[in-house]
Amino acid sequence: MARTALLTDMTNQLRYFLWLGLLALLWFNYTTWSEDFASTPPPVATRSTAAPAPSLSNNVPQTSAPAAAGQPPAPTSAPPPPAPGAVAAPVSSSAPVIQVHTDVYDLQISTEGGTLQQVKLLKYAQAKGKSPRVELENTVPARVYLLQTGLTGPAGQNYPTQTARFSSARLDYRMGPSGVLQVPLTWHSGGVTVTKTFIFHKGSYQIGLQYAVHNTGTAAWTFTPYAQLFRNDPRTGGSYFDPGSKAYHGPAIWNGHEYVKLDPASSDYQHYAREVANGWIAVPQHDFVTAVVPPKGETYRFTSHVSGSDYLLAATGPVQTAAPGATLTVGQTLFVGPTLHSQLDQADPTLTYLDDYGKLTILARPLFWLLSQAHRLTGNWGVAIIVVTVLLKLLFYPLSEASGRSMAKMKALGPRIKNIQETYKDDKEKLGRAMMELYKREKVNPVSGCLPMILQIPVFIAFYWVLLYSVELRQAPFMLWIQDLSARDPFFILPAVMALTGFLQYKLNPAPPDPVQAKMFMFMPLVMAGMFAFFPSGLVLYYVVNSLLSLAQQWNINRRIAAATARRT
Repeated sequence: MARTALLTDMTNQLRYFLWLGLLALLWFNYTTWSEDFASTPPPVATRSTAAPAPSLSNNVPQTSAPAAAGQPPAPTSAPPPPAPGAVAAPVSSSAPVIQVHTDVYDLQISTEGGTLQQVKLLKYAQAKGKSPRVELENTVPARVYLLQTGLTGPAGQNYPTQTARFSSARLDYRMGPSGVLQVPLTWHSGGVTVTKTFIFHKGSYQIGLQYAVHNTGTAAWTFTPYAQLFRNDPRTGGSYFDPGSKAYHGPAIWNGHEYVKLDPASSDYQHYAREVANGWIAVPQHDFVTAVVPPKGETYRFTSHVSGSDYLLAATGPVQTAAPGATLTVGQTLFVGPTLHSQLDQADPTLTYLDDYGKLTILARPLFWLLSQAHRLTGNWGVAIIVVTVLLKLLFYPLSEASGRSMAKMKALGPRIKNIQETYKDDKEKLGRAMMELYKREKVNPVSGCLPMILQIPVFIAFYWVLLYSVELRQAPFMLWIQDLSARDPFFILPAVMALTGFLQYKLNPAPPDPVQAKMFMFMPLVMAGMFAFFPSGLVLYYVVNSLLSLAQQWNINRRIAAATARRT
């Protein structure tokens, strides 16, 4: 009897609680969205024409820590020996700046230490149809973002590189027909010449960085290569309606075995230090990243320091020695740009973990591969979403069929169930027994309709993350009025179709026995469509196509069940 009562209760209440939980989640998202967007969130950092840029450093680590928000600390009169993992001291804002133009970049390199101080991504607009480009590295006051690289002395030594001013043959470089552009910077001190060369390739966001140390002196010259990312990055709120605000932005590393987010808000990562081989450091944000990949097989010391909204992520390599009369070459790989899977994989296969799909990465990665293959065939990301949705529906067809048949049988039994409920409305024990006898006689399991749906949820959630956090879909057009799959439907047509299909699905499925539940389920498609109206249209497109396929499948199942029932009677 207890089992009978339990199954009856699950039949009446399971969907109720599932929908109630979804409604609560959507309401929470809505209230969070309202709070977040009551004031305009800070935009992607761009160069301000009104505010002057701060003084740039020579890019050689000092022992000082980050100072006021967005500003490197002031230099000391007698700096101690350099210690990796602290911001370089500013020297002069009058250092010449080298302009570099490729097919994907407009960037600036300061001759004061060879700092990468501004990077504009020519193929990515901040807002679709607008001229301002996405800008990563910049010198905007209070939002400074610098990629500093160089050579420094080992512990206990204080080289003149602390005030290094590089020279360059020209201050403007443009990529030519060869598709390869080299930007050399040179520094001399005594018998040592250091040539620091940035190497750009057509269509690539991977930047080669090489140091050629030529020692014409009589003594060995010892140095340590390093790279560090300094950023002033105030924490901002967000909601699920704004994927960019929810994506992680901050220091992160690959420690040789796993991807670790060094969240500045966590006390565990306020001061972080670890020796790492075959790793990298990075500062990811939604759709974009700046990363430094040291040479394979070499052990680098990764450090992270946080002060307020400032953080510094550094990678310091092993000590190198250039013998008298010898030339020693060392290098690193930089990646500055969008988190395109193909390009991340070329720079280092583990960089693809920067497309953070969370705990469902094991499912999301194959789904993205499938989506990219569909795009390769169709040339349209919207069509690719439709193709993958159909394939997923085919994959889960047996489960959907089982669920649909169960619901169709429950709907066919609706009049008989209602009659039993009216007959035994004053005796719950007899009601439960009569219901179980009916289910057993008709071979219907009231819970079986929910279980197949639950099994599909992880795959659908993984695909949800793929659609939200794949830069390939950023500002991608579909057709007609949908010209940006990463933005909401401008005319709310897809959400309206979503509401209609949801209502039709409600009519095809068995109605809950409780009138209150029945009314809630009837209005739920409208509530969900209202919430999804603020989601990216690519995600809504996926949901609409899936709902249409489910609607067609359920209609066909109901038709077959009704025909079979009619033949028996």
